[in-house]
Amino acid sequence: MRDSVRHLAFLAPLVLAATAAHADPAYKASDIVAHFAPPNQPGLGGTRALCIGTESECGKQVQDRSKPVDGFDLRVNFDYNSANLTPSARLNLDEFARALNDPALSSAQFVVEGHTDGMGSDAFNLDLSMRRARSVVDFLKTHGVADARLEAKGYGKQKPLVHDPLSSQNRRVETRLKTE
Repeated sequence: MRDSVRHLAFLAPLVLAATAAHADPAYKASDIVAHFAPPNQPGLGGTRALCIGTESECGKQVQDRSKPVDGFDLRVNFDYNSANLTPSARLNLDEFARALNDPALSSAQFVVEGHTDGMGSDAFNLDLSMRRARSVVDFLKTHGVADARLEAKGYGKQKPLVHDPLSSQNRRVETRLKTE
């Protein structure tokens, strides 16, 4: 009986790891393409129109596209105090790499931003956030995304997502379209 219990205790972490490795990603490549693709891009279901009228009449129909696209939370998890990607992070990044290789985003450049919670010194968190951002960039590069399209930045604990500085929600990686 004791051997059976030991055997089950030994298998439990393996079952949990296998389950995590086969979990679905938090989003699909199509979600990312839809988030970042320019509006009314040909081939993505957008329409084109020609306005015949005065400038004031036609100006009302033109949508303001000057607002930048918000960042996209990659939902990338790391081991505690580490830049090692978890299995679920790798699943999400697989989808993100597929999206960045999609023709609709093939010329877009991205900033990968690493963030931490408020635990620890400013210097430690700045270094950790940069290592995490680089870890994501390295993963994307190995999945066919050109190095010139990606820039890693670390912000440490400077830009919390939620008010509680110690919240795990502040430990994240986001990406934004590069606007420079």
